[in-house]
Amino acid sequence: MSSTKAMKWLRFNLFAKPFDAVLTLVFIPTLLWAIYAFLYWVLMLADWRVIQTSAKVLMTGVFPDDQLWRAWVAAGCISGVFGLATAKAMPFRRDRMAMVLGGCFLIASLAFTVSVDAAVKSMLLAAIFVGGWISASQAVLLRSHTGKLSVALLGLMIVVLTPAGPSTWGGLLLSVVLTIFSAALTIPIGILLAFGRQSKVGSIRTLSTGYIETMRAVPLILIVYWIWIALPLLLPSFPIPDVVRGLIGFVVFYSAYAAEYIRSGLQAVPRGQVEAADALGFSDSDVKRMIVLPQAMRVALPGLVGNILDIFNYAPLVFIIGLTDFLRAGQMILANPQNSGQTYEIYVFLFVVYFAIGSIITFMARRLEKHLGKGANR
Repeated sequence: MSSTKAMKWLRFNLFAKPFDAVLTLVFIPTLLWAIYAFLYWVLMLADWRVIQTSAKVLMTGVFPDDQLWRAWVAAGCISGVFGLATAKAMPFRRDRMAMVLGGCFLIASLAFTVSVDAAVKSMLLAAIFVGGWISASQAVLLRSHTGKLSVALLGLMIVVLTPAGPSTWGGLLLSVVLTIFSAALTIPIGILLAFGRQSKVGSIRTLSTGYIETMRAVPLILIVYWIWIALPLLLPSFPIPDVVRGLIGFVVFYSAYAAEYIRSGLQAVPRGQVEAADALGFSDSDVKRMIVLPQAMRVALPGLVGNILDIFNYAPLVFIIGLTDFLRAGQMILANPQNSGQTYEIYVFLFVVYFAIGSIITFMARRLEKHLGKGANR
């Protein structure tokens, strides 16, 4: 019976028409050959020692060697936040434990190729993630305060990293920190802009609309560079680190896009619900906070996730203000004549890391969307 189903699937999906059959016979062998050639290069020809010897630069850039413990503590805070967030999107179940532990084991195994110390610390990070995931899934009190705990962990991360000097932050650490804080700040600002664009007060509506349309009409690189130049001129008595100026640029730019995604969600809320709440005596702020916004955020979630992915993927633009993000760290390694022959190894590694992080963000967003959706299995 299973073989019959397989034959039907092949017939209707791969050989339904003559053109489909030709395309299948050409594409599948070509794909298999490409996979074989790539795996052969990865396993037999590539020299991955450049990744092992340059792991510190890729992960933290020019972060001081004697203060790397701060970077590990920051990574622990990020693991805790990710564990708490995972509990919201994918609550703990025994059948999911194998998948999570498999991913943690893979990361620890890769870290072991760098050093035993890196492997041990990576296992500790995995334990923090798993502990946060299970705890937030099982404890109702902890789950109800996930947002506050996440804010506290991110605050601790900044407190730990700041003494090393924001100018030394780099590599994957900088890209992740920039993405987390940009995403966390663009959403509330986007909510205010979205409500402002629908405001009955003409001046607020005009200012919100003008801001959104202006940001959407100019490139991100221009905003980041302009803020990097303008802030020291506007606040000469308050030196602002380059990292903060870059973060402000990303927040200013992507808040406009977040506002449009949220506005589309606001428009999707049935008008009858708002009118019913008004009839029951709800205040305008309560209607927006308790009825309109939760439904709007559910609709806007796919767009907001795309916004977060854009922030992470465009983080390399901070190189124009002298920062060393993950991609720039890889280029710095290749600038060394000793590593000039490992171009493919470096860029394949960068691609895999970017792809893995982007896939995890997308997967968690899909789980959260299903979890928050009407009629979803909880």
